[in-house]
Amino acid sequence: MKWLVILGLVALSECIVKIPLTKIKTTQGAIREKQLLGKFLDEQSHSLSQNSDPDKKFSSHRLRNFQNIVYFGNITIGTPPQEFQVNFDTGSSDLWVPSVDCRSPSCSTHKRFNPQKSTTFQRLDQKIELIYGSGSMKGVLGRDTIQIGDLVITNQIFGLSQNQSSGVLEQVPYDGILGLAYPNLAVRGTTPVFDNLKNHKIISEPVFAFYLSSRPGNISTVMFGGVDHTYHKGKLQWVPVTQASFWQVAMSSMTINGKVVGCSHGCQAIVDTGTSLLVGPTHLVTDILKLINPKPMLDDQQVLPCDVVNSLPTLLLTINGIVYPVPPDYYVQRLTQEICFLSFQGGTETNHFGTSENWILGDVFLRLYFSVYDRGNNRIGLAPAA
Repeated sequence: MKWLVILGLVALSECIVKIPLTKIKTTQGAIREKQLLGKFLDEQSHSLSQNSDPDKKFSSHRLRNFQNIVYFGNITIGTPPQEFQVNFDTGSSDLWVPSVDCRSPSCSTHKRFNPQKSTTFQRLDQKIELIYGSGSMKGVLGRDTIQIGDLVITNQIFGLSQNQSSGVLEQVPYDGILGLAYPNLAVRGTTPVFDNLKNHKIISEPVFAFYLSSRPGNISTVMFGGVDHTYHKGKLQWVPVTQASFWQVAMSSMTINGKVVGCSHGCQAIVDTGTSLLVGPTHLVTDILKLINPKPMLDDQQVLPCDVVNSLPTLLLTINGIVYPVPPDYYVQRLTQEICFLSFQGGTETNHFGTSENWILGDVFLRLYFSVYDRGNNRIGLAPAA
């Protein structure tokens, strides 16, 4: 699911494959900085170096990093392989990349899959349309070999976009999306990538995990088939999934300075690597912004001077009896040296999540907390990121 943009060590008995994720700024400030982003991408190689151990099915890639909040990594599709950067997204379930047949402006700025150059590609007689918070795509389905690090899936069904909306999708640095939510969110008749990894026992355990770095450097990672515990501090706190479609959990309260600002009677929260911000009902987000930022800049409640950040309050989220603090240096993003941006957004009331109050915990939250997604037990593990 996209809002605004919107995405170790191996024990001898485990097979953990780690995929590097690149972090890129895609808040409103970065969209205004498209020229700078283009310069960065021109200066960086699209081929990420890889260190792997085939016997242990361990794969690690060097990461590229540009300032802030969108995370993506590389996969290959076809024979011979065609490489793509994808957003590994826990808020959706489908895999798609642009097709050479796509003539939309947002396709022209990204790599496009050419079926004629793959000897293993099979075209399927089925159309696809996907809608995200930041754009949409229409296209067709195909079947081919997908490789994620050392993990190889044959006959994986995926989407080939032939038409994409302009706007944010045109400017993001990744080419497509690889969904990691439950299969009932996927296009009918298709099996998501992770389910094929699990069902065909390509991975040793039906789990994956994310470490989304908040620091400069090439260290953000998604891992499949196990958990590298060096990426978190303390023990994992497990939270049951309340509805096996999104990675959805129950949240009992949101407070600032002892004042309840959300979930006053309990609510549902979706843990979503494909969303940059903290997203909730518009009226509650408006109240939170007014509480945090009573004197906004530029007539925008989300904009404030950076020199006040250290004086702002900490947001406390209570999930399954555990309090998860989100301090201001995580929910505030810097647009310029002087101007900062509050990483909250309204809009969940326009979606049908099945409950009256819903929140989306995006990368603002997940940069603080290492997250494990356990399909075998339908639960999410959270611990402070190392």
